Amino acid sequence: MASAKLAEAVEPRKKSNVKYASFCAILASTASIILGYDIGVMSGAGIYIKKDLKITDVQLEILMGILNVYSLIGSFAAGRTSDWIGRRSTVVFAAAIFFVGALLMGFAVNYAMLMAGRFVAGVGVGYAIMIAPVFTAEIAPAAARGFLTSFPEVFINIGILLGYVSNYAFARLPLHLGWRVMLGIGAVPSALLSLMVFGMPESPRWLVMKGRLADARAVLEKTCDTPEEAAERLADIKAAAGIPKDLDGDVVTVPKERGGESQVWKELILSPTPAVRRILLSAVGLHFFQQASGIDSVVLYSPRVFRSAGITDDNKLLGTTCAVGVTKTLFILVATFLLDRAGRRPLLLTSTGGMIVSLVGLGTGLTVVGQHPGAKIPWAVALCILSILAYVSFFSIGLGPMASVYTSEIFPLRVRALGFAVGAASNRVTSGVISMTFLSLSKAITIGGSFFLYAGIAGLAWVFFFNYLPETRGRTLEEMGRLFGMEDSDMAEEESAAAKHKVVEMHTN
Repeated sequence: MASAKLAEAVEPRKKSNVKYASFCAILASTASIILGYDIGVMSGAGIYIKKDLKITDVQLEILMGILNVYSLIGSFAAGRTSDWIGRRSTVVFAAAIFFVGALLMGFAVNYAMLMAGRFVAGVGVGYAIMIAPVFTAEIAPAAARGFLTSFPEVFINIGILLGYVSNYAFARLPLHLGWRVMLGIGAVPSALLSLMVFGMPESPRWLVMKGRLADARAVLEKTCDTPEEAAERLADIKAAAGIPKDLDGDVVTVPKERGGESQVWKELILSPTPAVRRILLSAVGLHFFQQASGIDSVVLYSPRVFRSAGITDDNKLLGTTCAVGVTKTLFILVATFLLDRAGRRPLLLTSTGGMIVSLVGLGTGLTVVGQHPGAKIPWAVALCILSILAYVSFFSIGLGPMASVYTSEIFPLRVRALGFAVGAASNRVTSGVISMTFLSLSKAITIGGSFFLYAGIAGLAWVFFFNYLPETRGRTLEEMGRLFGMEDSDMAEEESAAAKHKVVEMHTN
């Protein structure tokens, strides 16, 4: 019976429930705009910041990439905050932090103040990058989870595009004013998000963790096809949270387990089971390779890359960069409709393979241009432009959204927030290293050589994905353990142990 139920779950169901869940996912994922906007706007603002503040290339690359390091604080704090005050309130908190950071950057009078603004904004970005996918995965039905949990990546790309457009729109302002407007206007989506988020419900899984069964049931009834499915999902979540099946009511008290937060760290990091260890390695590896394959070097430094390819006019540089943003956004929209149809693995492997080819093409074009300084080589310039557009297209159709989609769905409930935070930390550290070393790396091995290096890393990524990541399409969040080697007996043992914890019913209507 269990196997029949599992087989049924693999096939996506009809999506009559997707409208409400989509509305919730859109509201939560709006938080991701702030990360995308910062990435996009800094690609152009950096040109003018360097001219106005007269900083060096090293100072510029530190300014570009340090936000990713700062975001580690937000990512880890978001795990605890979201378990404490809820997923929805954490989204508001993230928006408020970034709002302050954007204003600090917009009114910065020197490099030190600009770095202070980057610190505050980085913490807000860390919160946003963790909480949006976790909330979306927890509210989405299994049949549409891939579609919905790709929304954060969609909004990151919309944010990047808005950043590029902001660069183009404000580039004609006076030098001392233009980049400040570009950065300061990033406070607008944060303010809008703080108002919009009150229209979304709390995560049903968080509500169950807090013993609020009636509230969780009400949310599930809106996101599931039938009341029977809602009851089945509620029973699964209760089991994962350690609440006995026969205990029901509106509000129950779930005593804290011995060890509390330290127990979660123990289960995930210090002494994980083989299945949990594989889940953690999968998440960390996926996030690492997403960034190590060079996406931030292309997005953050696209004007410099295009200049190296032979495009020297600032307006043409920013216009071509906008084309990258449009392409990236269009293909992430394509990915949202394929995740639950084609599956995770086919998209991921196709995406990574295409990135390898594109990076080799880009490295080749840049190397040819670099070997003929001052000469116009139209085919090499065209190859560079086409390779960049192909690269961001392949990235957006698979590897881009997959990191948040996959990581948000594979961790067990008790360690989900912390697990995603660890994956996000891997993502941000790698992103910070890549973005803070690109200019120096380009000088050391040439800009073309840098992209050949990224191509090699993408090749390693393809091997890792092929050998290590199972397909998760259509599975419920509570079934993921089996995909990573957790035996039914182990799951039964965990459920039995959890049932021994005393749970006292406090109130029933």
